[in-house]
Amino acid sequence: MPKKGMYPEVDLILKAHESKQSAIISILQDVQKQYRYLPPEVLTYVARQLDLSEAKVYSVATFYDNFSLEPKGKYLIKVCDGTACHVRKSIPILEELRKSLGLSDKKHTTDDMKFTVETVSCLGTCGLAPVLTVNDKVYPSMTPEKTRDLLKQLKEEDNE
Repeated sequence: MPKKGMYPEVDLILKAHESKQSAIISILQDVQKQYRYLPPEVLTYVARQLDLSEAKVYSVATFYDNFSLEPKGKYLIKVCDGTACHVRKSIPILEELRKSLGLSDKKHTTDDMKFTVETVSCLGTCGLAPVLTVNDKVYPSMTPEKTRDLLKQLKEEDNE
C-alpha cells in the first residue's frame, strides 16, 4: 500500500487541487503531464490520498481517450487521419514516421522512449491538411519529406 510522501511530485499536484475528489480529472491530467502517462502505482496512490476506490480512479482514467495507461515517448506525435487529412495523403506520412522510427501499428513507442506515434480521428485543422502534431504543436501541409526533416530536427534538438 503506497504511503503518503512516496510521490512528492504527486503530493504537490494534489495540494494544488486541494486534494478534492471533484478535481480528479484535473489531477490525473497533471499527473500525466508529469509522467507522460498514468502509472498504475501512482493511480493507486492518488486513490488512497483522495479516499476514493482504485476502481473509481481507474474508471476515470480509462473513460477519457486523452489519458494513457501506457508509457509515452518524450515526443508525442499525432497524425490526423480525419477525412480531409486522409484525402490529402496522411497515410504516407504515418508510414514514413513508422519506417523512420522502427514502429508499426502494434508498436507505437520507440525503445529509447523518445518518440510515440499515434493516429487521431481529427485535430480540427482541416484547412491545413494533412496535419500532425508534436507535443500539441501543429505542423501543417505535411509530406513524407517534411516529416523526415522534422524527425531530423527533433533528434538534433534532443541531442543538444
